[in-house]
Amino acid sequence: MTIRFLREGLGRLLVWCGVIGFGSLIPNSQAEEGFVPLFNGENFDGLYLKIRSGDAEMAKRVFAIEKGMIHVFDDSFPAEYKLDTGENDTHGLFYTKKSYSKYVLRFEYKWGERIANNFGRWQYDAGVYYHVTDDTVWPVGIEYQIRYDHTKGRNHTGDLIRPKGAGYLWYPAEDGKSFLHPHKGGEPMEVGGWLHFASPTENHHALDGKWNRCEIIVMGGDYVIHKLNGEVVNMATSVQPSEGIIGFQSETAEIFYRNIEIKEYDEIVPMETFLK
Repeated sequence: MTIRFLREGLGRLLVWCGVIGFGSLIPNSQAEEGFVPLFNGENFDGLYLKIRSGDAEMAKRVFAIEKGMIHVFDDSFPAEYKLDTGENDTHGLFYTKKSYSKYVLRFEYKWGERIANNFGRWQYDAGVYYHVTDDTVWPVGIEYQIRYDHTKGRNHTGDLIRPKGAGYLWYPAEDGKSFLHPHKGGEPMEVGGWLHFASPTENHHALDGKWNRCEIIVMGGDYVIHKLNGEVVNMATSVQPSEGIIGFQSETAEIFYRNIEIKEYDEIVPMETFLK
């Protein structure tokens, strides 16, 4: 009887905690909230790699799996890799094989120290593409930009990028230079350009070795919301394309990704649910 109770108690503890990566314990989001991992911490099952050069072996080095994380530009790369040569052969993404439409995607990232490719122009730069319909480098889709400009001390994580072939309405501030939250009077409208800045925030980690928590809330073509460390930093409506695969970038700097999870929805969830 005692042994049975011990087993049941241990089982309940493991369900509450959940085990991911190499033994780290976190509340079990899969059981409690319906999130499932996109990256299992061990291999690229359900995912595929694509870099500009097409070199499959190099892609495995660019997106190295390490201690339950994906480590972009790991220790096998020098401190500076093909810096500002114009080659940019390691620009690329690891993609989901499955297409998604209505979901919440969440993950964590932190910056490393190595720099690469066209770093001089874009500094610490990576990102997540969603609603991808053409997985070229770079793809057709919408981007949640991950970026830090160390020359200005400015966060750009959460910026919206709209490549050719994609579209949305944006919520510009009065000066047109950054996002304005709808609770503060922001309204969706037609805007030009391809890059639309997140609202300025100090709620981020840059080069301090700490993790940032990101959420991308996507409701088909109705709307998208970008969150950074729990704060709404950008939004768009009337989004096209309205579904597609998801890709995480390698670009100009060493970066770590972990705890990549997704929760899908059958129906559109009202925007206000995620703005509270």
